[in-house]
Amino acid sequence: MHPNDWWGHGLGVMWIVPVLLFVVFLFFVRAMFRQGSAGGDGGPRAESAREILDKRFARGEISREEYEDMKKVLGNSS
Repeated sequence: MHPNDWWGHGLGVMWIVPVLLFVVFLFFVRAMFRQGSAGGDGGPRAESAREILDKRFARGEISREEYEDMKKVLGNSS
């Protein structure tokens, strides 16, 4: 077998390797930037204290009186 025979018979799909490596590289770069940001790229953001309070009241974890008291405290602290 002559060395030039490989170009048309076995290595015709070798272009897939650099493409796959490039895709993996892009995946890691994207993951690094997403991890480093604080929700600026559409990632999860921190809930405000009022949102947490509203959810706790909706789930029945706190009474109406506790909810109203905590809402007043949060309103005065901001």
